[in-house]
Amino acid sequence: MENITIDNMTVGNDTSVQDNETLGVWTDYTVEYKVVSVFLVSLICGVGIVGNVMVILVVLTTKHMRTPTNCYLVSLAAADLMVLTAAGLPNITDALYGQWVYGYAGCLGITYFQYLGINASSCSITAFTVERYIAICHPIKAQFLCTLSRAKKIIMLVWALTSVYCVMWLFLSDTKKLVYDNVVLLSCAYKVSRSHYLPIYFTDFAVFYVLPLMLATVLYGLIARILFLNPLPSDPKDSTKKWKKETSQGGRMISASSSSSTTAASRRQVTKMLAVVVILFALLWMPYRTLVVVNSFLEKAYLDTWFLLFCRLCIYLNSAINPVIYNAMSQKFRAAFKKLCHCGPQRMEKPASYSVALTYSVIKETSNGESPDHFTTEMDELNTPTDQYLPSSILPNTKRMPYEEPSLSGSDVKA
Repeated sequence: MENITIDNMTVGNDTSVQDNETLGVWTDYTVEYKVVSVFLVSLICGVGIVGNVMVILVVLTTKHMRTPTNCYLVSLAAADLMVLTAAGLPNITDALYGQWVYGYAGCLGITYFQYLGINASSCSITAFTVERYIAICHPIKAQFLCTLSRAKKIIMLVWALTSVYCVMWLFLSDTKKLVYDNVVLLSCAYKVSRSHYLPIYFTDFAVFYVLPLMLATVLYGLIARILFLNPLPSDPKDSTKKWKKETSQGGRMISASSSSSTTAASRRQVTKMLAVVVILFALLWMPYRTLVVVNSFLEKAYLDTWFLLFCRLCIYLNSAINPVIYNAMSQKFRAAFKKLCHCGPQRMEKPASYSVALTYSVIKETSNGESPDHFTTEMDELNTPTDQYLPSSILPNTKRMPYEEPSLSGSDVKA
């Protein structure tokens, strides 16, 4: 995994300083860079931290929001919080002071948590992609596999494995002094040389970026084939003529065709939202990852200060934008956010609605000792009320070190 907060990793030749040799004259960031960097990083990280905390709170405190998919979104929100705090906020101190200010313990801890956040977010995205594939393409298996208890176990396994995997960064990073003609600065850098680091980086790059995106592309393609090429008629009039079958239960009328169509439309909406999360993950990480890969093959790395800031802002934006997507594309999340902020109409919470097509799943989940809310509640994603169809019973600056890898927080020292 490429460096995020510590000094730029070597991507060209190894940068070493011989005895009695300095790195030249150190120059500080320009005032324009400091103002723009501090303002944008503070804005993005502030919005992202508030948004991800709200995602965690609404899922944990709202009963009908506790679904398997939302559990994975909570895991993603926690990982994004780590990225914003461990990689984003140190960028502010770097712009202001131009050197590492958190000491040796901060170097190890911040480096560890930033990589843990990045890897856990990638694994969380992969997890809810697989969950969506099973729920849509294999609905019978989903009744046994896509449960809340299983989702919790998978999330615990993801965080346990990534936590152990990232321990290696505690042994690969250290503080060191950079001696310039006019000043001596402290930096947080890797212990190993470029020849040892690049194999680690490319392995991490493949496991936590390339493979998840390849898997997501294949699975969402299969999901799209099911959801958007289904046999349900798109014309409501045709649906009424060919599919409408009404029965009476508890004094209420149930339309099987309408509930089936509603379920399909709801699943499309949920899948679209999650697909947007994956697409933005791919696009916003691409500039920085592409830069590091290209610099790995250049004799002199391209490390323009403003372009590096752009790459870092893309990473921070990726961790901050997901709550905005949920609010824009999910009625259920939007209502929960409003309720949490006390800015919407206060209504008594009621259990999530279920379509007739999901009745068997509801009964099965209940028989296993779990609440019906633990299965899918995609019906709530629609703007159209569904109660009428349901029975009541169901209801950094790189010119200092020209051959080192760019860092996402900009905590490197200028030359």
